[in-house]
Order: sequence, then C-alpha cells, then structure tokens
Amino acid sequence: MSSSEAGQSSGNRRVLLKLSGAALKGPEAFGLHWPTVNRLAAEIKEATESGVEVAIVVGGGNIWRGKEAAGEGMERAAADYAGMIATVINALALQVALETIGVDTRVQTAIEMREVAEPFIRRRATRHLEKGRVVIFGAGTGNPYFTSDTAGVLRAVEIGAHVVMKATDVDGVYDSDPRQNPDAKQLPELSHFDALNRDLKVMDATAISLAKDNDLPIVVFSLEIPGNVLKAIKGERIGTIVS
Repeated sequence: MSSSEAGQSSGNRRVLLKLSGAALKGPEAFGLHWPTVNRLAAEIKEATESGVEVAIVVGGGNIWRGKEAAGEGMERAAADYAGMIATVINALALQVALETIGVDTRVQTAIEMREVAEPFIRRRATRHLEKGRVVIFGAGTGNPYFTSDTAGVLRAVEIGAHVVMKATDVDGVYDSDPRQNPDAKQLPELSHFDALNRDLKVMDATAISLAKDNDLPIVVFSLEIPGNVLKAIKGERIGTIVS
C-alpha cells in the first residue's frame, strides 16, 4: 500500500515533519533552547495557516541517547525505553510552544501516558489532522531497537502523509560527510535504492526501506536556516529529495 492509499481522506497536502531532538537544543549542549523551539513553532503555524496538514515526530537526543547509554553498559532495551520517554518531553514542550501561539495541537504516544497525552490511534490522528490540528507523535514506535527516523516513516505511512520532511544539521544529502570532506558534493536528488546501496546516512536502513516499499519521498534539509521548515512544509524545493 502506498502512502496515498493509507487513509488520506482530506484534499489537503499532508506532511510528516521529522525533527531530531538535537534540533530543539539550538546552540546549547543539552536540553531545550526555547528561542529555537519558538521559531520552529512559528514556522509550523504559518504552514498550517496555508492549509497544509502537519504531523511531527520528534527525537530525544537532546536529553538522552539510548545507544550511548547502552555503550556505557546499560541494557539496550532499557536505554531505548528511556530515550522514548525523552521524546515525550520534547513533544510536550513543542505542544506548549504551538498552543501558546494559537495552534491547536495533540500529542499521541506509542507508550501509554494517559495523564499527559493520548495513546497513538491511527484513525484519531488522521481525524485531528483533518480538523486542522497539529499532531505530535512521541515515544518512537514504542519498541526498543528502532530509531525515531523509523518511527517517522512508519507514522507517515500510517496517516497517509505525502512526504517525510527530515530537518537536520546539514543542508541535504552529500556523497560523503561534508564535515570531514571539504570536497563533498550535495546530491539534489537520489533514489531510495541509491541511499541504501551507497550508505549515505539519510536515515537508518530500516526507515529508508520502509519508505521505499511505500513509495514515500523523503526531503532532507537544514533546520539551522530560519524559514526552511516553512519552505519545506509548503513544498518549496530545498535540500535533497529521496524518492
């Protein structure tokens, strides 16, 4: 089943914005940088006002990194569950930032936390989007050993999103790491197959494979340039498209 067949019942463009936890810490070494969170919220608000339906998956790397904790000796599954809880903290922070500026928002979590968020229910999520609400998905897939990138693609397929927008710290996909190779060249577009075959670190292999199987394009762009989130959500050509 392609993303266009997965329950898209409204006529509006629907996007899944994947935000890394690191995106929310801005220039800080750890935690949340509220000017950055508020800037993102303002851009998301402007996109929703143009009629785009926006869902968000946020990571938790600004608070906790499961792989690093596991590398220090913590049992991997427990470390990953702690990371999922960190994503919920970020989801609630982003919800507050959005609702402060008048954007109706719902947080849904893959691990039930009924006192602070709704449990993830696909049909309820799509109904929220149809009503113009922003839906933030927390707690990843609810399972250890899966990244928030995989959660982003999974939720995008489930809600019938047209595209996954991955906001990151580089302005697209390169043929090698631009932070290590000054001659690295940006690729304006490539296929899911090439991204997997060349191990270009667009997302983890599970996420890319799932996107490939469901004909779901991924746009990779820089979060650090003000206005980019709005441009990406509204469909302007920036960064790299993987399709």
